[in-house]
Amino acid sequence: MQLVKATTRAQWKEIHALYESAFPECEKKPFWLIRIKNKQGKADMWYLKENDTFAGLAITMNAKNLVLLDYFAIDDKLRGKGVGSEALKALQTYYSGRQFFLEIESVYEDCENLNQRQRRKQFYEKNGMTEMKLMVHLFGTNMEVLGYGCRLDFEEYRSVYRHAYGKRLANKIKRVYNSTQ
Repeated sequence: MQLVKATTRAQWKEIHALYESAFPECEKKPFWLIRIKNKQGKADMWYLKENDTFAGLAITMNAKNLVLLDYFAIDDKLRGKGVGSEALKALQTYYSGRQFFLEIESVYEDCENLNQRQRRKQFYEKNGMTEMKLMVHLFGTNMEVLGYGCRLDFEEYRSVYRHAYGKRLANKIKRVYNSTQ
């Protein structure tokens, strides 16, 4: 598995196509905005390669020692073959020494895609991510925060959004619960 920072038009095109197909509309930020944050150094856009072919994408938001894995998707043809686990381990290694975490849709509520959410959480837990005992209401969706060998509270979590997108957007994120309550 190779992590390649996206720099070419061809890489952006493949990443954008997977981004559009892999994530629900309500959870996607405008792609042009992510590219701007990448240029500003507030985000990393990863072009994932397996055997010299496009395997997936990873988009991180970065603020000091905090790294939010904002988007992570593997090409449909490669799912279920260990590629996602390899890519996640490569990201965990790259960002070692920093607080590495992500958000997933809550498995603690009734919904049509509960089975999919549970499988997603199992995947991340199988690959070393643990519950942070922090749930947030993020743009209409309750999201659990999972971390890799780290602990953070709500304000630390929200500081990534404040750094990347500003105070107005960060203040729209609400804490549902965390372990300090």
